[in-house]
Amino acid sequence: MPIVMLLGPTAAGKTATALALADLAPCHLISMDSAMVYRGMDIGTAKPDAATIARHPHALIDIRDPAETYSAAAFVQDADREVDAARRAGRLPVLVGGAMLYARAFRDGLAELPQASAAIRADIGARAAAHGWEALHDRLSRVDPEAAAAIHPNNPQRLQRALEVYESTGRPISAFWREQAHRGAQHRLGEPVLSFGVMPEDRSRLHGRIADRFDAMLEAGFSDEVRALRARGDLHPGLPSMRAVGYRQMWDFLDGNLDADEMRGKAIAATRQLAKKQFTWLRKWPGLTPLDWQDPAIAATRVLAGSN
Repeated sequence: MPIVMLLGPTAAGKTATALALADLAPCHLISMDSAMVYRGMDIGTAKPDAATIARHPHALIDIRDPAETYSAAAFVQDADREVDAARRAGRLPVLVGGAMLYARAFRDGLAELPQASAAIRADIGARAAAHGWEALHDRLSRVDPEAAAAIHPNNPQRLQRALEVYESTGRPISAFWREQAHRGAQHRLGEPVLSFGVMPEDRSRLHGRIADRFDAMLEAGFSDEVRALRARGDLHPGLPSMRAVGYRQMWDFLDGNLDADEMRGKAIAATRQLAKKQFTWLRKWPGLTPLDWQDPAIAATRVLAGSN
């Protein structure tokens, strides 16, 4: 039985396609979203509602507290377990989401990177404190442009790791990525991985959907959701969970650093930028079968046909 990956940019309709597929055949849906793993982050992540989850359960949703971190390595371990559970139940394993780093790690395995050096990590942290992460991202752009293009300046965890690898080995982390991709056979646990992309051709229509979705989130109480997270007292904007698109802009709004219009504009712009990065990944994704993004039923039928 193959493994299906449903990929695509944010707001393109991946979840709708997955649900349509689950209506056609017995599937085990496995979320591949780096923000939906966090409990209490429902509105801003566009997490499927309770009725949808009751009809078609999704694995790997609500498995971490927002104060915790979650990595690509943890995802691969969890996803392998869920794929095995799907097979034992005789159901088609379907990974659905737009976390492209998770998707690549699952497809190719994880690169064998050198162990972290405490001294180098401390030095990078000190430079970040003195000059800011943007300056360190500029350095990464000079020594490893490929990695810099894949790592956002506001992601200090990945940025620090990329610089650690370069400064401890003299080799860019992207070289390790390429070696791992070369070794990968696009199989997991002995079965082929079939990749399908929910790929809008009209970027302007996708941008409209992104704006409409964020406005719907605001109407659904997104600000109250973030207020509740802030009220816990143990969360801060530096956590991976709170750096998720939309959450960091709402946090700034609640801090008084942005007015409502600025918050909305920055959140929508950040979401568009995320979609642009996902498109960049998908254009280079080997063996990707594009799907009709406007009709989930047609897309699901094509996935099912391609999986048999």
